[in-house]
Amino acid sequence: MNPIPIENILGVLRLTIKRGINLPVRDVDSSDPYIILCLGTQKVKTRTVYDTVNPVWNEELTLCVLKGKEHETLQVNVYDNDILFDDRLGDAEVDLKPFLESVNMMEKGMEDGTIIAKVKPGRENCLVEKSNIVWINGSVTQNMFLRLRNVECGEIELHMLWIDGSSLRA
Repeated sequence: MNPIPIENILGVLRLTIKRGINLPVRDVDSSDPYIILCLGTQKVKTRTVYDTVNPVWNEELTLCVLKGKEHETLQVNVYDNDILFDDRLGDAEVDLKPFLESVNMMEKGMEDGTIIAKVKPGRENCLVEKSNIVWINGSVTQNMFLRLRNVECGEIELHMLWIDGSSLRA
């Protein structure tokens, strides 16, 4: 994959994939889940956690938000690792628009813990419950629980943190 020119990067999403909750069983009595995150043409993957439907990853992955591509949706795809063909364990989408709007609203000197926006679950997202976008330690962050679609059960907990592109060029 070709590297992305730094001048094309608006910012970076540092995503912490925390855990899966009650994922579907695709083997005899368990699954071997891993996650692939996609943003535009970028793809990143977690490690596989074996023999569980409640995996804990606590794994950081990074994706670039490119200038002119701010309206792309973060795709979350969960799979069961198998020898021949990996089974699909569901998918979810994260609409980045509220998060990126909050990034544009941030002000230096904001008080730590300030809630910038509240995102409610609805038809346009996969949120299980309300998710606050918060100013913490000089960054915009959001913790969320996503309900998996196209499957009988399962949720993913993840955390997003924004790193401004201008700090990459400094």
